[in-house]
Amino acid sequence: METLQAIQQRRSVRAFTDEPVEISVLEELVEAGTWAPSGSNVQAWKFGIVTDPQLVRKIDLFSPGMSGNPPALIIVCSDRAYAQKKGGAKGADEFATLDCAYASQNIMLAAADRGLGTCAIKSYNDAALRRILNLPDNLVIELVIAIGHPANEPKAPARKSLAEIAFYNTWN
Repeated sequence: METLQAIQQRRSVRAFTDEPVEISVLEELVEAGTWAPSGSNVQAWKFGIVTDPQLVRKIDLFSPGMSGNPPALIIVCSDRAYAQKKGGAKGADEFATLDCAYASQNIMLAAADRGLGTCAIKSYNDAALRRILNLPDNLVIELVIAIGHPANEPKAPARKSLAEIAFYNTWN
């Protein structure tokens, strides 16, 4: 699949089939995430791969943005202590989150390329997920990505035209 095609075909999928996603495929998606840009190449990200159905359901209970019974989740975290040590305050306060966003986009595009659906979820109870996943204090959950085989094909949402969103050289 061409890059632009993957970008245009990626959708937020909120209904999944029961078909599992192979661990090797999930690992491939995480590997794609690690090829994202990273401020000063710090790579302060950590990725939780969740496939245990009971654990997915527990996380779902505390994630109102999740639906559709995904068979797998990738929990994208930043290691703020490591980012601070390697990149200072700006590395911990800004770059770590941006780097995780770049990695998440790579994961979702790689999933689209494999015919998988994803949904980026930011609405969750952080304290509950931290307990469920047994996360250490230095890790910050940046995003939960639901992954699976789409039960249907969501339509593309409308996009603003280039004339509405772009300016050239200077404003006005």
